[in-house]
Amino acid sequence: MPYSQENLPEKNIEQRLMEGIMKTDIQIAQETEMRPIVEIAEAAGVDEKYLEQYGRYKAKIDYNIMKDESFGKEGKLVLVTAISPTPAGEGKTTTTVGLADAMNRLGKRTMVALREPSLGPVFGIKGGAAGGGYAQVVPMEDINLHFTGDIHAIGAANNLLAALLDNHIKQGNALNVDLERITWKRCVDMNDRQLRVIEDGLGGKANGVPRKDGFDITVASEIMAILCLSNDINDLKSRISRIVVAYNTDGEPVTAADLKAQGALAALLKDALKPNLVQTLEGTPAFIHGGPFANIAHGCNSVMATKMALGLSEYTITEAGFGADLGAEKFLDIKCRMAGVRPSAVVVVATVRALKHHGGVAKDMLSEENLEALEAGIPNLMRHVENITTVYNLPVVVAINRFPQDTEAELRLIEEKCKELGVNVKLSEVWAKGGEGGMALAEEVVRLCENNEKSEMTFSYELSETIEEKINHIARRIYRAENVEFTPEAAEKMQKLQELGFGELPVCIAKTQYSFSDNEKLLGAPEGFTLTVRDMKVSAGAGFVVALTGKIMTMPGLPKVPAAESIDVDETGKITGLF
Repeated sequence: MPYSQENLPEKNIEQRLMEGIMKTDIQIAQETEMRPIVEIAEAAGVDEKYLEQYGRYKAKIDYNIMKDESFGKEGKLVLVTAISPTPAGEGKTTTTVGLADAMNRLGKRTMVALREPSLGPVFGIKGGAAGGGYAQVVPMEDINLHFTGDIHAIGAANNLLAALLDNHIKQGNALNVDLERITWKRCVDMNDRQLRVIEDGLGGKANGVPRKDGFDITVASEIMAILCLSNDINDLKSRISRIVVAYNTDGEPVTAADLKAQGALAALLKDALKPNLVQTLEGTPAFIHGGPFANIAHGCNSVMATKMALGLSEYTITEAGFGADLGAEKFLDIKCRMAGVRPSAVVVVATVRALKHHGGVAKDMLSEENLEALEAGIPNLMRHVENITTVYNLPVVVAINRFPQDTEAELRLIEEKCKELGVNVKLSEVWAKGGEGGMALAEEVVRLCENNEKSEMTFSYELSETIEEKINHIARRIYRAENVEFTPEAAEKMQKLQELGFGELPVCIAKTQYSFSDNEKLLGAPEGFTLTVRDMKVSAGAGFVVALTGKIMTMPGLPKVPAAESIDVDETGKITGLF
């Protein structure tokens, strides 16, 4: 049986569409009567002994549930990804939530597995990240602001490791840490460009050893990646111990284990490791856990939450960050390998506005009908679809995420072009209509999953290949670059990582989300370009090598007009301005 959906709106489609245009996401969320989380947990098959409530509407689930004899067999996994996005995003989370609600309407026992929002984008350019319109997870404000404290715990663990390292140096530096080769940064979950490059330990001997330092945003911390890729607490502790924080004067790695840090960090993270349970507006159970960015990290929610959802449902709908060249590539090449899971189907979200953007339309003109530009942008969509089907051998359906300003002619053109090219496509109206607006998409997803039982997923590279070969495979097969160039510094570091035994790890490429290339202005489906790798590092605990390209930064900055300027709270505690 599907999960109970007592919150289904009784208003007709026309009324809800009009309200969707007139109301903000937070208004819609605040007007929804949520069910107590104990009821959501019961419907999901979670025994009360594994439920740790954080108030009335959210909870953590003890990971020991996965050892329970009653824990189910794994259901089918569906990955939601997207074309190369505009800065506002194209609605992957909205589509993921609406699709899950629609699947439950079909009688399929379905759960959602999403990432936690970072405070950086919430107060920056994108606003909240809990879906939108009538396809949201709630309580929306809590999810976007602090939630259950996981990201704060990750930041505390990250900074404890930094403090232990600097204290070790201050207390005599028995490990002979080379102050010029410290790789571990502090972090904060905020877009704060002022902290990218700093000098600390100033003010005299009592204040530490002066050195160059810097901050990353917390979601770019290796601790975040470790939490998301760990299978249990022992795996978490083992991964933490392998973190490379610096190199000594002989060029050998200095690890968290050398600092005897893994126990304390794991203690800070023991509760953060437990997945968070909430609900959609229609009462579908949703796990929201972990939040690495896909342009600077691996961009997927936690292995723990995904596996927990798979064991409690027939279908788990999950997402990967930004376009398929980033989030989906890392989901498939990194997460699926490490977790031993594979999607039965992939949904590629496309929007009229993003396609027009890739067709050359300026950002301030995207709301105007432009069929010529729309058609010119379609190759970007086709490239993403082709990568999923030919590189990874997975079935795909394109979901056209409808926005209120989209015209019938524009929507019709996308469908016609997709069908001409043999691409499976469905219109998704979940933002305005909730699960009801995703029924056609849900039916197609079920069909793809049921017809894809025996196909074998393939990868874009083999782990046995060198680091350079893996980067070249991703660049040429996924991005369609003609060449890959390494700066002298990156080439030297890559050779050293290969010599140190990190050569058989997967590769995580940090790259702009706005283009297949490392140049955010090169839109559409570019070919023949050169991808430049400017730096390399190893995230040994997470289990991958990171290649940094272009101008990508691990500490974003705020825009000229931050979303924070519109957020407020009144005397009753009601929050406004989140969107």
